[in-house]
Amino acid sequence: MSLPAADDLFRPTRDASGEKAVRAVPDADDTKTGTGSATSRERVARAAAPKKDVAPRSSGRVRHDEKMTVYITSDELLELEHARLSLRSAHGLAIDRGRIVREAVAMVLADFAEHGEDSALVRRLSEE
Repeated sequence: MSLPAADDLFRPTRDASGEKAVRAVPDADDTKTGTGSATSRERVARAAAPKKDVAPRSSGRVRHDEKMTVYITSDELLELEHARLSLRSAHGLAIDRGRIVREAVAMVLADFAEHGEDSALVRRLSEE
């Protein structure tokens, strides 16, 4: 039995001709502009730019370029998993925990942007 080589595991995302590889889930830039030419800095600048009258939305089911690790308690993980299973059984939504977390973050940030000091985020963090 042989294991795959590093070249097999970490192959480029473009083929030899420079054409972009086909993905099951398109890049976020592909779905909005039809091209994947935005650099990482351009994406960060667009994300950091203030948006007028637009509530933040979760990125949904797209390929994510950034990663953040968050440690949670076992009880919080069980609650998250319970919510995922409830969404699946009661509402027919087969989504993963990451999607739930991204939606929750988007909701909290939208509330914070709209209400500022009166937001649920500020109230909860002030209680600690």
